[in-house]
Amino acid sequence: MKSTVNTLPYETENLQKQLLDSQSTIDQLQEKIRWYEEQFRLLKQKRFGASSEKNPDQMQLFNEAESILDSLKPEEQGEQEETVSDTRKKPGRKALSPDIPREVVRYELPEAEQVCACGHALHEAGEDKSEQLEIIPATLKVIEHVQVKYACRACETGMTSAPKPAQPIPRSFASASLLAYIIVAKFMDSLPLYRQETIFKRLSIDLSRATLSNWMLKSAELLEPFYDRLHFYLIQQKIVQADETTLNVIQDGRETKSKSYLWLYQSGSHDNQRPVVLYDYQATRAGTHAANFLQGFSGHLQVDGYAGYHALASEHCILVGCMAHARRKFDEALKVLPKASRQNKHGLTQMALRKFARLYAIEKQIKALSTEQRYVIRQEKSKPLMLELKQWCEANVTKTAKEAAIGKAIRYTLNQWDYLVRYLEDGNLQIDNNAAERRIKPFVIGRKNWLFNQTPRGAKASALLYSLVQTAVANNLEPFAYIKYLLTGLPKLGRHYEPEALDQFLPWVMTEKILPLK
Repeated sequence: MKSTVNTLPYETENLQKQLLDSQSTIDQLQEKIRWYEEQFRLLKQKRFGASSEKNPDQMQLFNEAESILDSLKPEEQGEQEETVSDTRKKPGRKALSPDIPREVVRYELPEAEQVCACGHALHEAGEDKSEQLEIIPATLKVIEHVQVKYACRACETGMTSAPKPAQPIPRSFASASLLAYIIVAKFMDSLPLYRQETIFKRLSIDLSRATLSNWMLKSAELLEPFYDRLHFYLIQQKIVQADETTLNVIQDGRETKSKSYLWLYQSGSHDNQRPVVLYDYQATRAGTHAANFLQGFSGHLQVDGYAGYHALASEHCILVGCMAHARRKFDEALKVLPKASRQNKHGLTQMALRKFARLYAIEKQIKALSTEQRYVIRQEKSKPLMLELKQWCEANVTKTAKEAAIGKAIRYTLNQWDYLVRYLEDGNLQIDNNAAERRIKPFVIGRKNWLFNQTPRGAKASALLYSLVQTAVANNLEPFAYIKYLLTGLPKLGRHYEPEALDQFLPWVMTEKILPLK
């Protein structure tokens, strides 16, 4: 039917509506295309770009010596001067630690050669000293315990034996030092048990993975009361940081599809004088696990934006946000931009990152100050910058799409604002949760080596042993010496003792007994 003058207005209105609908569809499709492009660039960057969690020198493992030598200046490529008798400070290698045992080898002329050409006897006029570092590969020895028995010839009523110190694993040939060596190798150096099995074979010792695993479980059982004591001291603190990461655990002989989780809780104050680092294995990521672990805690809990922690928020537990997580959203938004757009200094993402940089610059300047001084400077300098950041986010939130990376970054920051700003309230609070993330990283590295834990029991034992190793590191104690001390001393307490008896082994009271970590 042909259009008439009367029907034209209606058709024009319909055409305009169709045009608007088409434009809306086009806009949605274009937004979706931009989102896919962002995701592609982000995945490409994660796969091929530089990452703080990857070793940038990994591709140079086979030509490491050549690549390092090529980077040195010509004058630096020669052998460094060995003579150290001159006390004046010279450029060159760093002096070897005075804590390393030394063996002195003197070189003297034979007595017949101690005569001058003029016929007079030579006398000692000084010494030239040089040092050379020698390494002794791991050596094993057997300690044979001999308990002497005593009897009375007169009455022959019985026999008495000299007592032997309690051992970490009864009726086992594993000493405290051997167990500590295996624990540190796995839970600090990320050396799986199957590799340690191979190393022991080279030393002519046949130790199966099953035996090593059983020793780890037995060690964890012995150390569990001490872990509980550290837990007691952790929840007494006023600031705690928490984080979590995934791990695979074998269930019923096969790997489960669902992820299990390793939760981390650690002392989080700026002036941390009694550091505690504890890991807790749980089958899920439910926030109730954190609530149960921190039952009795009263203070500030610093976490990322995971909603599971919100179950803990109360008048006794005040949540503090992580500025690094907010900044990371903007950093990802920068990475998904086309290469040409990243160079634009006036882009939204670049402007936001500069605001974060100013906040972190202040934290770097006040790091060594007292709690009161940090609070005052944050109120004077950081608080106005935080207000400026919030106003900037509010002004730009409607200008960005929800699904765009920059839109997600702005909305995340605004949604987390009440938690992000709380670090300004106390000079002992930190600006972010990065310290907790750094404690998670050793486990993440180790996870790549052994891929999964065989059983939930093994996962719990791993969490406990990780805790003691990382707590030793946090207290600047050499982990092997500290774990060995625990495995030697705890069996002497017997089966029944009060928790207070464990306080003699707390890491912050061990500084005079254990070699400090270098």
